[in-house]
Amino acid sequence: MENMNVIDYIIVGAGFSGSVVAERIANVLNRKVLIVEKRNHVGGNCYDYFNENGILIHKYGPHIFHTNLKHVWDYISQFTEWYYYQHKVLGLVDGKKVCIPFNLNSLYDLFPLKLANLLEEKLVLNFGYGKKVSILKLRNVEDKDLKMLSDYVYEKVFLNYTQKQWGIRPEELDPSVMERVPIYISRDDRYFQDIYQGIPKEGYYKVFERMLSNPNIKILLNTDFKEVIEIDYEERKIYFLGKEFKGKLIFTGPIDEFFNYKYGKLPYRSLRFEYKTMEKEYYQEVAVVNYPNEYEFTRITEYKHMTGQKSYNTTISIEYPQEYDEKDPEKNIPFYPIPKKENVKLYKKYEEKAKEFSDVIFLGRLGEYRYYNMDEVINKGLKIFNLYK
Repeated sequence: MENMNVIDYIIVGAGFSGSVVAERIANVLNRKVLIVEKRNHVGGNCYDYFNENGILIHKYGPHIFHTNLKHVWDYISQFTEWYYYQHKVLGLVDGKKVCIPFNLNSLYDLFPLKLANLLEEKLVLNFGYGKKVSILKLRNVEDKDLKMLSDYVYEKVFLNYTQKQWGIRPEELDPSVMERVPIYISRDDRYFQDIYQGIPKEGYYKVFERMLSNPNIKILLNTDFKEVIEIDYEERKIYFLGKEFKGKLIFTGPIDEFFNYKYGKLPYRSLRFEYKTMEKEYYQEVAVVNYPNEYEFTRITEYKHMTGQKSYNTTISIEYPQEYDEKDPEKNIPFYPIPKKENVKLYKKYEEKAKEFSDVIFLGRLGEYRYYNMDEVINKGLKIFNLYK
């Protein structure tokens, strides 16, 4: 193991949060970084690989890079060329595959022409063309036709999908979840409207490999942080391999685990993926098809649509939401913090406790107990680096 005197930073976790900060420290500050990663690979949930048929798949579900932040796009573009992909999603509603988010095209796919015309006219008149209106906002309108539409979309697109995804009813979740499900008053069928969208040409793993290929960066894979790090909660000190560590610790793992679950465990939702490879060029029309009302799974992803690969075979993943259980190897990946008020309240207790550790920075989806898009977590990592460098 590298001499403790020349390790300036220890980073727990090799997802985007930890890797961005590690790359900046190593390349800009020319300081020594040790990354401790629990899994057998870098990249966190963005990890991808080529399967036995040569098809590039995302191990932990589809990850589409999209952002309006030019500096984030420029930063990641240092480590990859792009396949300029515009993401589209369909949802099975009343036996028809329609655009998700629900938009003006969806109206005409599902409703009689006269009613669709009326609803389009009222949506544009009330909210304006090109606007996104949340289900929450639409449900509060007085107009009976728009109220009918909001109830329809809520029940057919949002309600059952949400219950499958989170294991609880929508009203038990923070209202921000409903805010993220809009009706798009447009004929733009893209899932995202960000200026910059794409998939790394050689995959996300290559992005991380290039980010971390600096002699200043050492990586310990297959290592739980508790195997090498001890925390003295009374003295607020960090020990690495039995010796006090004087540098900074960037912790991107679960904040409740860092504090040994002092106030209780923060709940998460996990996922299970079933992969299938078929001898056909394509399985479905677009990369992702949602199944809000049918079956136990929520969506099917076909990766070739996203990567632009050409092959006589295709691989899909069928996604099943499930309970998180850190003791069960089939359920022990904490994919999503559950957005409920009581959970946020519990996290705030840990956040307050974290202030006692001046040389520990908590970062990322698990460290901050919040959902991040990839561009958001990269931007946060860059900000943290600039703040503490």
